[in-house]
Order: sequence, then structure tokens, then C-alpha cells
Amino acid sequence: MSIDFLAGLVGLILTLLIFSYLIGDNPLFRLATYLFIGVSSGYAAAAIWHYVLIPKLFNPLRSSDPTQLLLAVIPFILCFTLFAKLLPRSSWIGTFAMAILAGVGAATALGGAALGTLIPQSLAAMDMFDLRGLDRAQAFARLVQGAIMLAGTVAALGYFQFSASRAPDGTPKRNAFFEGVAWLGKVFISITFGTLFAGVYMAALTAMIERLSSMINFIRQLAGI
Repeated sequence: MSIDFLAGLVGLILTLLIFSYLIGDNPLFRLATYLFIGVSSGYAAAAIWHYVLIPKLFNPLRSSDPTQLLLAVIPFILCFTLFAKLLPRSSWIGTFAMAILAGVGAATALGGAALGTLIPQSLAAMDMFDLRGLDRAQAFARLVQGAIMLAGTVAALGYFQFSASRAPDGTPKRNAFFEGVAWLGKVFISITFGTLFAGVYMAALTAMIERLSSMINFIRQLAGI
């Protein structure tokens, strides 16, 4: 019995277990879910052990270089202080490590948002107005695309502008201009979410078709067709 046959058989069984959810929640579906969670957790733990802990922590601890040893000892100590969070009376010991994790995480998220989204989006919007080397028709099409991109970017940002002044009756009311910009931003955001949903749906449908095709081919192979 070959490895390919076993892999195909296991894949067929697990796929049928997942598809059993179509008749409602049942033990077979939960079994497949628990297997998926267990295998994913085991794979993640093995990947962290082999690609993070051993090369980044344990190997530097055995190094004779004082700099590498110091850079490994500090995270090692902070890591162990996090276990103090399991006990309420000693949870304060891990507060410093948690503060470092929160600060580094926030800085990484903000830096990623600025360098990976805001700045490239701004540069892409400005590049659309670079008409050098284009004829009249291409320049016009480029201008239209740039105008739509710029309007969508500004309007989407304006949608999340919630400052408002108070009307004579005391109710908060935004300026009519910002209200129009927010409405246009809502339209662009709705189109974006619809496009993303369509992409996710198409990806899921493609994966399902591929899985069904694999099942059919495996069954045909078993039947000798």
C-alpha cells in the first residue's frame, strides 16, 4: 500500500466528515474539526521549536560570544516571567514582559499600516497622474483612473471622520460637505467589501471543486475506471 494511496484515502474520509456538516452538527464533523485543530497546533508547535526557539534562543545560549549570550538570556528570562501570569498573586512579575509585547506589537502594527498601506497607497495615487510618455488617449484614461483612485482614497478616509458640531436643537450634525464625502466613502467601501467577498467566495469555490475532483479521481482509481 503506497503513501499516495493512504494520503488519498485519508483525504477522502476527512472530506466526507467535513461535508457531513451539511446535515447538521454531528460527532463526525466534530471529529474532523478536532483533528484539524490538533494537527495545526502540533505543526505550529513543531515549527516554533525548530525555526524559532532552537536557532534564536537555545543555540545562542550555548554560544561563547557574550553579546549573543546576553541577547538570548534577556528574552529567556522575560519568557519565564510570563508564566507568573498564571497565578493571580504573582501576576505582577509578568507585567513588564507583557508591556514589552504590547508595545512592540502596537509599534509593529502602526509601522506596518504606515509603510505597507498608507504610504504605498499615497504613492500609487500620485503615480497615476504621471503622464510622461503617454499619448492623449492613454493620458486621459490614466487621469480618469487616478481621479477615481484618489477620490476613493480620500472619501474612504473621510468616512471615518466622526467630528461634528452641534445644531441649534443640540443634536450633533456634520458639515454637509463632509456628509457627502462620507457617503461617497461608504459607496467605495461597499464596493471594496463586495469585491473582497467575491474573491473569497471564488477561492472557496475553487478549493471545493478541486477537492471534489480529487475525490472523484480517487474513487475512479479504486474502481479501476
